[in-house]
Amino acid sequence: MIRMITVEREYGSQGAAYAHHLASRLGWKLIDDCLLEEIASRAGVQKHLVAQCDERLDPWYYRFGKAFWHGSLERLPGPDSDTFDSDRMVDHVRELLRARAEEGQCVVVGRGAACLLHNVPGAFHVFVYASMPRKVKYITEQFPEHAGDVEVEILATDRRRAAYIRRYYDMDWTDRRIYHLMMNSCMGFEAMVGATVEAAGLTSLVATERTAR
Repeated sequence: MIRMITVEREYGSQGAAYAHHLASRLGWKLIDDCLLEEIASRAGVQKHLVAQCDERLDPWYYRFGKAFWHGSLERLPGPDSDTFDSDRMVDHVRELLRARAEEGQCVVVGRGAACLLHNVPGAFHVFVYASMPRKVKYITEQFPEHAGDVEVEILATDRRRAAYIRRYYDMDWTDRRIYHLMMNSCMGFEAMVGATVEAAGLTSLVATERTAR
């Protein structure tokens, strides 16, 4: 029985919006921005610091310095161990997502959840993509404050997400073998949700939810 669905998405493909619709249809909890708030509370830091590490690697010079302190100068005091960085962020993400997998009934957006939980029974993994013109149109219309070349921003964001997955999970973010279902968002949210519910074998759950309402 599927108890959890993860959603990876290309930037601009509206994968997060689809996840919202899916969670609403199933009556499950959506794990997206609320995860950042929970990590901020647990780590005792401001949410904006958590957001800066969300699906991101630390700058190369920071990683170089950290490796230098922990490698070459092990006997000397290093950087503040309480500093919140991407490594600490991922530690929290892993712990919380494993806990959510145990609880079940949730839809998780990004954060490498598909890679972390790819062997967990009851977890169903989805990847959402879209054509570049469609993604550019969506970003331009929804976020007009974004200046510059939107296509460059989209490609850079996807490269950043791929690097994050490669660094922390040693996996290829776009490897189709990770996912149970890959969908082009041009089909629309209703069709996407319907396809997911059918593929995950959750039609009886949705029917029960509708009856209960």
